[in-house]
Amino acid sequence: MAAAPHASWWSDAVFYQVYLRSFADSDADGIGDLEGLRRRLGYLEQLGVDALWLTPFYRSPMADHGYDVADPRDVDPMFGTLGDFDELLADAHQRGIRVTVDVVPNHTSNQHAWFKSAMAAAPGSRERARYLFRDGRGPDGAEPPNNWVSVFGGPAWTRVPDGQWYLHLFTPQQPDLNWDDAEVRYDLERTLRFWLDRGVDGFRFDVAHGMAKAPGLPDMDPHAAEEYGTSEQGKAYDPRFDDDGVHDVHRMIRKVLDEYPGTMSVGEIWVSDEERLARYLRPDELHLAFNFRLVLTHFDADALRTAIERSLAVPRAAGADATWTLSNHDVSRTVSRYGGGAAGLRRARAMALVELALPGAVYLYNGEELGLPDADLPASALTDPWARTLSPEYGRDPERVPMPWDGDLPPFGFSRNPRTWLPTPPDWAGLTVQRQLADPESTLALYRQAIELRRTHPALHAGDELEWYGAPAGCFAFRRGRGGLICALNTSASSIALPPGEVLLSSSPLVQGRLPPDAAAWLV
Repeated sequence: MAAAPHASWWSDAVFYQVYLRSFADSDADGIGDLEGLRRRLGYLEQLGVDALWLTPFYRSPMADHGYDVADPRDVDPMFGTLGDFDELLADAHQRGIRVTVDVVPNHTSNQHAWFKSAMAAAPGSRERARYLFRDGRGPDGAEPPNNWVSVFGGPAWTRVPDGQWYLHLFTPQQPDLNWDDAEVRYDLERTLRFWLDRGVDGFRFDVAHGMAKAPGLPDMDPHAAEEYGTSEQGKAYDPRFDDDGVHDVHRMIRKVLDEYPGTMSVGEIWVSDEERLARYLRPDELHLAFNFRLVLTHFDADALRTAIERSLAVPRAAGADATWTLSNHDVSRTVSRYGGGAAGLRRARAMALVELALPGAVYLYNGEELGLPDADLPASALTDPWARTLSPEYGRDPERVPMPWDGDLPPFGFSRNPRTWLPTPPDWAGLTVQRQLADPESTLALYRQAIELRRTHPALHAGDELEWYGAPAGCFAFRRGRGGLICALNTSASSIALPPGEVLLSSSPLVQGRLPPDAAAWLV
């Protein structure tokens, strides 16, 4: 049975992100679903993760693969039914795995009942007040209300037949909600309670620095489009995100969660100013904030050490716990980001040991534990709106390809249907779960060992204490707990001597007792 919830189970939990479309398909339609995930819970229990983060499975026309929500309190038939979700939740809890789900509060789908009503209503109506409809500028209102651009490219405004414009910071199929409207806030509370009453353990809030918009919707600095969501001092002014009013929304959310002991929230917050980021972690707001510094840092010991130090300082100042992630469904997979091929895999394995040795919560992305690279997809296979509106190089499909489970041919046990929503590369036969479970030197074996040690070794439960050692150029070493576990990383071109101690785990075989390039080790 699942352990009884305590005040901060999430503080050092290993979360596993399931991109549901790509995890496991139970009904042979080529798309992953809730029942497919439920059937694979044994694998996740064996991996040793503490909790799941499920990407949106709500009713949606799928213009942005579920992040355009038409009904946040129902399951899209593509993924199953509410009954399937309840069974998944019960089975996960039976295995000691908590379940957190994505919430998308910044916008809805244009197929949401509210937006359909708004389009049928007149300017100034109650129906339009739930969204951000505005009159245009210039002769006959033919120009957008301001110069805001969409994250997906092009203007952030679309004109409707009666001449008004509505705001969409993402695709035109994702109209932004008006968070000054009391009904909008009440509806989110209804959604949170709907899933909490079913037993979910928490939420991940998409675009958690969104929702509130600067009063009067002033023009943005055009350069801000290159710095999505940041408000760092000296950066271009971006009134689209991180407006102070967003904190009222998070305080409302926290009040709801506090009524359900043992539940938590984590926010996707693209704000690089550390003082402003810390505000989201105040005691009456989010429990955790996604930390993207490791994702944005290249494989260099000095740069990584700086990223780690800054990542610990912000939550510590706010009295919150740190978070760590190396990949997710929106960024290039770690193996490819670190150069691809054998070198990229070595570096990704090394960074897995660094990440899992750090104090705080860790978020893994499905397939990361297999060492999957980005897939090389033909242009005809691309489905991501970023790829369609910007260019294929911005597309996120390569990191969203279905999980390879077993067998020698695509889709490697993901589905009984050979035509899956994204094609699986034939050369992934050596990366399947089946192959790696049989190989004690595999990336999957490394993750399983590291997660088990993280759970059982007392030094990795010694609070957020971290002590840096002196190390050769291109390397670092830190210790968790007094006299505890040491993690050493070598990003240099030469092998190095390790600190004295017993080696528990290394990402690459040692060479005459020395740590080779592109490798990390744990020792005591």
